[in-house]
Amino acid sequence: MEFTNRVELTDLQQAVDNIKREIGSVVVGQQLTIEYILAALLADGHILLEGVPGVAKTLLAKVLAKTIDVDFGRIQFTPDLMPTDVLGTSLYNAKNTDFEFKRGPVFANIVLVDEVNRAPAKTQSALFEVMEERQVTVDGTTYPMSEPFLIIATQNPVEHEGTYRLPEAQLDRFIFKLHVGYPSATDEMGILKGHHERVNLGEAISQLKSVINAEQLAALKDKVRSVHVEEKLMEYIVSAVATTRVHPALFLGASPRASVALLNSCKALAALRGRDFITPDDVQELAYPVLRHRIILTPEREMEGATPDDIIKLILEKTEVPR
Repeated sequence: MEFTNRVELTDLQQAVDNIKREIGSVVVGQQLTIEYILAALLADGHILLEGVPGVAKTLLAKVLAKTIDVDFGRIQFTPDLMPTDVLGTSLYNAKNTDFEFKRGPVFANIVLVDEVNRAPAKTQSALFEVMEERQVTVDGTTYPMSEPFLIIATQNPVEHEGTYRLPEAQLDRFIFKLHVGYPSATDEMGILKGHHERVNLGEAISQLKSVINAEQLAALKDKVRSVHVEEKLMEYIVSAVATTRVHPALFLGASPRASVALLNSCKALAALRGRDFITPDDVQELAYPVLRHRIILTPEREMEGATPDDIIKLILEKTEVPR
């Protein structure tokens, strides 16, 4: 018996396939990371990419922006960067004897914040309002961001000199923290062949086509919101997230924002994979990227070498799965 979706997802899957094809013409491998980035885009959430230098974190963000017909901005975070360098500033206009607001690079639809942990807390805090409320307030005036609005931030996990730890309040505003690892030998061979055969990477990126626009993306997001979620699956999400707040291995558990992020991202991932309903497998798969940056281990467990993913695995194993 063939199953028929209650929500028509053909156009969503076609758009996603087109985006993946364009990205794949430049980026070799990283299929799961790309799928998660697209899920975050459809779930209206920001992404933190963590990985050592040279694994295509920045390239992924640039290529994604090229496949969608929207504005792209890039901010290179450095220790001397000021909040006004991110948000913008009011400048005096002698012609009309008044101050005019000059918008900063954050005023774009897809914003790459490269090496987000390079800037001090004062500059990092400039992103708080815009990430959560999609607006910027300068000199008492509020400037709304245009949709879509997605921040993709990158950071290097191994280099700590000259870096500043992201505050929990900012980490909580990212829907996912994704680990971008080294490519397989096969993928790395594909990278070498690509560099050998093409003229240069910049030209390859410039030749990418935009496959959807902002209006089409908004329509796809509406479809994701219509994905069916049974109440027992909501209870499963709440149970798993609530356990992080009382688990003996954790000093800090996840907030209700984590529950909302897990729900929305599961709906987006299900739609990406052709389903108009979520399953416990979706919750178990996305619990890691949704929760790993929102929990803090106790010093004892850190000294034992445990990681956030280890604790998430233990929590999922002990949380009753709905049938």
